[in-house]
Amino acid sequence: MSPRISQKIKQFFSQYKLQTFEKGRIFIYAGDDPPGIFCLEEGEVREYGIATSGEELVINVFKPPAFFPMSWALNKTPNRYFYEAASNVNLRLAPADAAVEFIKSNPDVMFDLLNRVFRGTDGLLLRMYYLMGGNAYHRTVLELIIACKRFGKLQKDGSYILNIKENELAKRGGLTRETFNREIHKLKTARLIQVTPGGGILIKNFSALEQKLEN
Repeated sequence: MSPRISQKIKQFFSQYKLQTFEKGRIFIYAGDDPPGIFCLEEGEVREYGIATSGEELVINVFKPPAFFPMSWALNKTPNRYFYEAASNVNLRLAPADAAVEFIKSNPDVMFDLLNRVFRGTDGLLLRMYYLMGGNAYHRTVLELIIACKRFGKLQKDGSYILNIKENELAKRGGLTRETFNREIHKLKTARLIQVTPGGGILIKNFSALEQKLEN
């Protein structure tokens, strides 16, 4: 997102009251109509559902300046997911009608939203592809690649650091913690990744990781 569009979004939502939620707070429940459109100013928000087994299945993770849930606002799609603060977050809540009108009257914002939707769709299609035809190893590598592209911090030596716990990545990939840990161990043995002292993940060679998925 360009700084200009980011600033335009910030200006629109700044007219609404700032809300702060602590990590772990669910502020939209599955089955409930959202109170409006939230704009994330700081922190991360998880969108997830609950499988029949009781496990969480992460659909998306939002970072600033994302605004959501747009499918509900635009299409009146029933909300099937929980929205939870993945860290301490600051958000602003706008009426749905006002947010939709803002998007309609700003084609550059609409185009940027469409662009981000298609990027997200590509990620979901890849997940579906490896869910149907891949295995746990491929799905683990895919989650590392997606997380690295969206949240990885590039280091001077070309490596990336992910400040994401292994169990959180397992939820995003729809894998049990035990299965995910087994596949992560293979990547550690191959010296493609390692756990940082703070509990994050260091990806030593991103290109080599992508090659594993292509193979």
